[in-house]
Amino acid sequence: MKRLTLSTAVIAGIALANPQVAPAQEATEAPAIADNSFLLEEGYNQEAGVVQHISAFLRSRNDGSWVYTFTQEWPLFSQKSQLSFTLPVQRLRTGAAAATGIGDVALNYRYQLAGVEARASVAPRLSLLLPTGADGRGFGTGAFGVQANLPVSVTLGPRLVTHWNAGATVIPSAKNAVGAEATTTGYNLGASVVWLLRPTINLLLEVAWARSEAVTGPGVTAASDSWFVSPGLRWAHNFSGELQIVPGIAYPIGVGPSRGEDGIFFYLSFEHPF
Repeated sequence: MKRLTLSTAVIAGIALANPQVAPAQEATEAPAIADNSFLLEEGYNQEAGVVQHISAFLRSRNDGSWVYTFTQEWPLFSQKSQLSFTLPVQRLRTGAAAATGIGDVALNYRYQLAGVEARASVAPRLSLLLPTGADGRGFGTGAFGVQANLPVSVTLGPRLVTHWNAGATVIPSAKNAVGAEATTTGYNLGASVVWLLRPTINLLLEVAWARSEAVTGPGVTAASDSWFVSPGLRWAHNFSGELQIVPGIAYPIGVGPSRGEDGIFFYLSFEHPF
């Protein structure tokens, strides 16, 4: 199953919080949704004193393969800096055979470069990818890697927000299932628009492109592209103690080289003070 996220499967569902810039929130309204994109990252770091727990589940309609990720995001002293980790679990199918295992864990740092309480927000991310997955079974790369992503979020109006991503991944000495090694490089681009029907009910349309490389022999790689257009819906439940729970659902549709590779995506976030 091709990975449907712009930031690879280990970064699936990352979207970072900053309720102060939520475009449709007013003092008398319940807290709006501002941090819950699906295939893209938003340019908002976590507020000081607020932690977010994100579960994302993506299942292929073709063969039943799936990937689940759990991400936990913490502010580092203030909203300027944020630390997080992402733990992936995958189920892969090859013909009639199927296997389930842990993938490569990501350790992430984000810096709020611009946009706290501003119309445009920028929060570049740098990630260290750990070789925790079994590369011989297809669950990991067998090597340390680095990933960078630049998310930019722009508020266009009281009920319209756009998000833009561009990034790259480099994994020196990546291995394939038979142990051959090569350096792999990947790239990602994406854009989305979010329409706030209400502060706590949003429609999303995300477009994600990624180019990835696979090791095919010693020092040899082969590149492949993926394109997905994903309509989605998210909504929020606000509780006492400033707990916000946000479920969501989307339907990634493969286009171009990914035509016919549709999937179903489920999202669940818990955000609260600590």
